[in-house]
Amino acid sequence: MPDTDFEVATRDFVSQVVEELGGDRIYACFECGHCASSCPVRRVDSRFSPRKIIHMILLGMIEEVLESDEIWLCSSCYTCQEVCPQGIRITDLITAVRNMAFKEGHSPQGVGLQDRLICSEGRLYALDEFDQKKREKANLPLLLSTIGEAVKLLEDRK
Repeated sequence: MPDTDFEVATRDFVSQVVEELGGDRIYACFECGHCASSCPVRRVDSRFSPRKIIHMILLGMIEEVLESDEIWLCSSCYTCQEVCPQGIRITDLITAVRNMAFKEGHSPQGVGLQDRLICSEGRLYALDEFDQKKREKANLPLLLSTIGEAVKLLEDRK
């Protein structure tokens, strides 16, 4: 019996995640819950669960994972990764999924703003005259308002 479009799309998505950094052990997850129970973000926001994200990836829920706000809640503290009995690199996996989501144009508003600032200024916030005066008062050297090398480097990625 030939595979359905859904089965092919699911395999392709899981394969993409596996190819990304951190995805190589995803099949070892047996949903023990250690990652979710040790997660400090989960204690504050019950929507976030590394276990749920892994489960959604394995089910091939492509749009749901990439468009999810939950993937952006991870604080990258590595606690889940340290307690995983299967050695799944969960934080790295979530970073890989975030990268995939960003490439597809799904990211929180702040991430896109940071990307635009870094690409145009070479830094996360623009330096103004006030910042420079504070640096001068503290006997610190003045900084360039734009870091040309960073801007040029990031131009090449597009």
